[in-house]
Amino acid sequence: MLSKTLSRLGAGSALHPWRVIAAWLLAAALAVVAAIAVGGRTADSMTAPGLDSQRAAELIERAGTGQDGMTAQVVVTPLDSGATFFDHGTARTALARLRAEVRRLPHVLDTSDPAGALDRGGDSAVRGGLVSADGRIAVVRVQYPDQSRLSAKDLEALVDLGDRLRGELPLRIEMGGNLFYVFSNPDGGAGELIGILTAAAILFLAFGSLVAAALPIGMAVFGLTVGVATMTVLAGMTEVPTFAPVLGSMVGLGVGIDYALFVLARHREYLASGLDPREAAGRAVGTAGRPVVFAGSTVVVSILGMAVANVPFMTVGGFAVSIVVLVMVVASVTLLPAFLGVAGSRLARVGRFGRVLRARRLGRLIRPGQSGRWRVSAAGGVPASGWQRWIGHVNRHPVPYAVAAAGLLLTATLPVLGLRVGLPDDGSLPHSRTERRAYDLVAEGFGPGTNGPLVIAADPAGDPGMLDRLVAAVAADPGIASVAPPQVDRATGIATLVVFPTTGPQERATADTVARLRTGVLPTAVGRGPARAHVGGAAASLSDVGRRTSERLPVFVTAVLTLSFLLLMLVFRSILVPLKAVLLNLLSIGAAYGVMVAVFQWGWGGTLIGLETTVPIVSFIPMFLFAILFGLSMDYEVFLLSRVREEYLRTGDNDTAIVQGVSGTARIITSAALIMVAVFLSFAVAEDPSTKMFGLGLATAIFVDATLVRMVLVPATMTLLGRANWWLPRWLDRGRAAEAELRDGCRHRYP
Repeated sequence: MLSKTLSRLGAGSALHPWRVIAAWLLAAALAVVAAIAVGGRTADSMTAPGLDSQRAAELIERAGTGQDGMTAQVVVTPLDSGATFFDHGTARTALARLRAEVRRLPHVLDTSDPAGALDRGGDSAVRGGLVSADGRIAVVRVQYPDQSRLSAKDLEALVDLGDRLRGELPLRIEMGGNLFYVFSNPDGGAGELIGILTAAAILFLAFGSLVAAALPIGMAVFGLTVGVATMTVLAGMTEVPTFAPVLGSMVGLGVGIDYALFVLARHREYLASGLDPREAAGRAVGTAGRPVVFAGSTVVVSILGMAVANVPFMTVGGFAVSIVVLVMVVASVTLLPAFLGVAGSRLARVGRFGRVLRARRLGRLIRPGQSGRWRVSAAGGVPASGWQRWIGHVNRHPVPYAVAAAGLLLTATLPVLGLRVGLPDDGSLPHSRTERRAYDLVAEGFGPGTNGPLVIAADPAGDPGMLDRLVAAVAADPGIASVAPPQVDRATGIATLVVFPTTGPQERATADTVARLRTGVLPTAVGRGPARAHVGGAAASLSDVGRRTSERLPVFVTAVLTLSFLLLMLVFRSILVPLKAVLLNLLSIGAAYGVMVAVFQWGWGGTLIGLETTVPIVSFIPMFLFAILFGLSMDYEVFLLSRVREEYLRTGDNDTAIVQGVSGTARIITSAALIMVAVFLSFAVAEDPSTKMFGLGLATAIFVDATLVRMVLVPATMTLLGRANWWLPRWLDRGRAAEAELRDGCRHRYP
């Protein structure tokens, strides 16, 4: 039923291509206009219901002390290496002017005043955390309202002021804070361009035709435009996390080009067999479109399954990325066949350069047609001799290949035992960024914990001595360097304390300090009365989110694995084939996790992707990667096993089915994987460490999946299992008639 529907859809799109293309142009234009008119900016709300940091945020919001708004900091030091703010009048005057200029910027609610504190005495400025103990570094902390009242213009105003004052004041001026994190432009644009260009080169080498290479790229760009614009509209209605557009672009480009490649390869085979372009497009969408729809649906369901973590920003981020994947699936079965209809019979021809490449690669000439133009052979120009020899070799030596490949993947997975989640901060950015330089100056002058302060929100609830006990107890903790004077809201009585740990925000010791404050220090100081206190701030929030995702990850993984097993069992009518598929997918994902730990936590090869320091794995990335990668792995799994299953039903011989099925899909899977790896690696060189993690993790898993798993472990394990591959208990087997019908239809090729 699905195949017939897709076939009619593809044939109709190819018959009326300009109508379909016009509809997509209109959809893209409307999406862009809507994004401009009602779209919003991405935002990061690293909280979740029930977390202690969320309760702290709620108290801070009630108190109205401004601690719940956006912040920035301007860090300065005299250009004269011998001067300090203690004894250098010119530097102190420049500091006062800097603070006054920042205070006059739009939407600035308040700023700290290090120059005023210095006028009251150097000790006062040092105790207030405004000037370093040696007098060389000063910090102007800037308080803004909440993000809904701000825009990128506020960041531009602050940056422009800094650029102007650098030329007028005898100070080195650096800036940082979450205002930069939220309103800085994501660096995915260069990655998208590099990925598209690399994919175009691979497609040209695969097809030997500029027209054939251009169609998947064109379809992916159309789909990406509609998907990302729709995501922007969604951001106008709810908080979409900042990583969603970059991740959506990354995954959208990968799956879009991948899906188009499957359909296009099948279309060219039908053209080579003599079908007219419209009928070839319809049949291509009807056959190759089925695994595309299945694979895309699996990716969407897997990503949406992250809702089990009960972390709102992850749920919304997954929904936003799913929109892009869904758009790519729709484009593959509507827009692509329209392109195929416009291209017509030109897709069956190969250019001169393509003929040379293909003749060398295939070891044989492509014969010219009656018109004298070179055409693809009837077999689609995809000889399987080389792949047949390799798969046949693995088929004859399954044990050593299975053991060696599994051993390599298990070895690559071992670093996962040292996985540490967190969130890279400004200290992980390149030194070329002012945020990184500001981070280093603050750490040098005030200690590493100053870059990740904790915010304790306390409600005394009528206990007048609670606040004094709380301040004393927190200050006495060995993990706390200093406690700023508490701010008390007179209307509610709620107090907020800014607390500076002795360790940096990325360090495990900081998370230990947060846990110690919650379990021991705060309960003792607050007592058993109605008073309460909670630990918040960015470092505490990220620690809480990381712990929750780690706790929910096993449940999520179990749910995805179970669903995938059941779906594959229904599709292939087997117990061992889906079980093997699930286990092998786990191996490739585990290897990707291991490589991420080795690169980002241990620093192995980090300089190759521009990583200047080691960082923890972002807390939400393991769950996101598992959802995306399992869906993408299912893409190749269905594509390959469908062919093996049909060969088995046609021949009844397990070894022949493995060799013919795997070798017959090897070229398409390899080309698709190369494109995905190229797209994902192009994002691994971005400045943001989170983007690097997504890019490297996805690229590693896809590379491993398409090489060691699909071309070694799958044929080796299926050879070892023999006829047991297709065993299904009789009480589950209700489709023998359907299987007989399928066996009769297996004379048709299914790549």
